[in-house]
Amino acid sequence: MGVLTLSRLQFAVTAMFHFIFVPLTLGLTWLLAWWEHKYVKTGDEKYLRMVKYWGRLFLINFGLGIVTGITMEFQFGMNWSAYARYVGDIFGAPLAIEATAAFFLESSLIGLWVFGWNKISKKAHARVMALIAFASSLSGLVIMLANGWMQRPVGFVLRNGRAEMKDFLALLTNTYGWAQFGHTLIAAFACSGFFVLGVSAWHLLRKKETDFFRTSFRTAAAFALVAAVLVGVSGDLNGVQVAIYQPSKMAAMEAHWETQAGAPYTVFSWPNAGAEKNAFEFLKIPKGLSLMALHSANAEVKGLKDFPAEERPPILATFLTFRVMVLLGFLFIALAVWAWLKGRKGEWGENPLLLRLLPWIIPLPYMAIQLGWLVAEIGRQPWIVFGMMKTSDAVSPAVSTSQVVFSLLGFFVLYGALAVADIALLMRHARKGPDADTSAVLNKAKV
Repeated sequence: MGVLTLSRLQFAVTAMFHFIFVPLTLGLTWLLAWWEHKYVKTGDEKYLRMVKYWGRLFLINFGLGIVTGITMEFQFGMNWSAYARYVGDIFGAPLAIEATAAFFLESSLIGLWVFGWNKISKKAHARVMALIAFASSLSGLVIMLANGWMQRPVGFVLRNGRAEMKDFLALLTNTYGWAQFGHTLIAAFACSGFFVLGVSAWHLLRKKETDFFRTSFRTAAAFALVAAVLVGVSGDLNGVQVAIYQPSKMAAMEAHWETQAGAPYTVFSWPNAGAEKNAFEFLKIPKGLSLMALHSANAEVKGLKDFPAEERPPILATFLTFRVMVLLGFLFIALAVWAWLKGRKGEWGENPLLLRLLPWIIPLPYMAIQLGWLVAEIGRQPWIVFGMMKTSDAVSPAVSTSQVVFSLLGFFVLYGALAVADIALLMRHARKGPDADTSAVLNKAKV
């Protein structure tokens, strides 16, 4: 493998590993804000214990996630210097905002939240967690707008062989970036909901702290259900952006070869890139693809044959990752409905199957999110900035194969150790359960 392939692999490894930590940070902060609000409003000690217990798991995830995110930005200057020179004026701005504003705000607030117990009022402490939830979402928004610019470049001019910022507002209002952000954030909510459901189910099956984990279960079931449904809605809106601005990606996602108005949706198919057709097609829905992709039954959907072979994304990889992601989405809706109905009726002991199943479901939302990113990034190829700069032109010319191999192996070792540490710590503290007594906190807390 050459420098280009190895550099792509290295960035993929670091980005995907970092994003293991991001969804739980994005989603669990909002659940913590809700539980702390309930504690302040009702004075019920149970909600304080919930904030303490789930907050501990949040802090473990956040602390280890910071380390994995730092290395990613260095790669732009080391492995992708040609890209950094070409779009640095534009891409650097949102990254700087995220690091110096959103992330700094989030980290400072977390420090205040951790060390502010008994030092600020209960209401102020709850507001800090609400601000943490807002700051973490803001951090995600800025990153999504940066990635959205790579998917749909706007607000720039080409001057002296470089892309230079012309309209920063255009970047901030880029519909592609906002659609990505909405879909990613809601997917993180679903992931966090199933995380809480899985841990709660594990304890309920063993009849440990049943009142505590029933409340956690009911809250998470409603949260996961709403999020799972909205993931589908936001995914549809994101798909419209793809169909408009990256038609080659949409064609690869659906293995759609011929440009056609009123294009049908094929439920079962298998692409054959060499023959430029599908090996088989089964169960077509008339005008379904046009309706799904562009919200118009008679809209024209471009086919892969409209694009030169060298400008088509890897078809089978894009097609399969998209299909599996969608199937997982339907599974999450079904499971969330099941959990919500049983939690609402209080039929815990009558559903050992559900309680046994949910802990094993915890990894699947993470997998679905990773598949979504693979669709977004593989489907954009061969472009690193869609329609402007190819990935092959973005790699650093001075980096050698041995250097990338050495750093890639280092990342594998380091990130492997962090993965083991994260899973071990989360499992240890999740199994431990909540603290038995919070009277000391309650006695000292200021009104």
